[in-house]
Amino acid sequence: MNPFKTKKGLGRGLSSLIGDVNSKPLKNKISISSIIRNRYQPRKNFDKEKMEELTSSIKERGIIQPIIVRKSLDQIDKFEIVAGERRWQAAQNAGLHEVPVVEIEADNLKSLEFAIVENVQRSDLNPIEEANGYKRLIDEFDYDQEKVAKFIGKSRAHVTNCLRLLSLPNEVILLIEKNKISQGHAKVLVGLENAYFLAKKIIEKNISVRQTEKLIRSLKNYKGKNKLIKNPNLISLENGIEERTGIKVFIRNKKNNTGTVTFEYKDLDQLNRLIMVIKANY
Repeated sequence: MNPFKTKKGLGRGLSSLIGDVNSKPLKNKISISSIIRNRYQPRKNFDKEKMEELTSSIKERGIIQPIIVRKSLDQIDKFEIVAGERRWQAAQNAGLHEVPVVEIEADNLKSLEFAIVENVQRSDLNPIEEANGYKRLIDEFDYDQEKVAKFIGKSRAHVTNCLRLLSLPNEVILLIEKNKISQGHAKVLVGLENAYFLAKKIIEKNISVRQTEKLIRSLKNYKGKNKLIKNPNLISLENGIEERTGIKVFIRNKKNNTGTVTFEYKDLDQLNRLIMVIKANY
């Protein structure tokens, strides 16, 4: 039985990747201290409960599947993990001093490919980690989205949607990484100016993805209607004030002819200019 057998449907599995490189078993086991983590490991967060389960399993049965390593490029007598970091960490937690390994010859690209495939196969990556892995293939190794999709065995749309998540505000990205909001929620927040506000509402009200989509459609329709019914005279007045002051202005007029005038300045120079214009004219 091949311990690296891929799951059905994946574009490139571990067994396929291993077939592309020279591999050889080292002595049965090597010291844990001689192993270092994969510099291209896309996963930053390890589920505590799952790690405890794996640690217990290793304590009882040992490590069944060897850790795949390559010689470190910058540390003498060290081996860098290519696949199997969870097993390596759990083995340390279990108090083991040695672990079984298989050494392969792999460059940086192959190391990243191994790490992504292993984690995607096991659904261990959160959406942001997965997106960063794809982005690294594109930015550092000249992949395009089509090539990433074929390599990983996912649709082009899946890869595109993953990468679009990286355009969200950092506050929203952090919520995704902490599993506070799902990938489905995150997808509908992409491109929205108030994405963080909506993300907080999703968490606070426990809103489903479908409900979130409906809410966003309603907000867009409301904004669209507001634009359509806005008084042309108010728009002309806003433009005139903006030309005079160089500062964006918003006028909101209610039915009873009360309302607000809001100036949106970008720095103190603009604020001082606005004050000078007001003082000079009123």
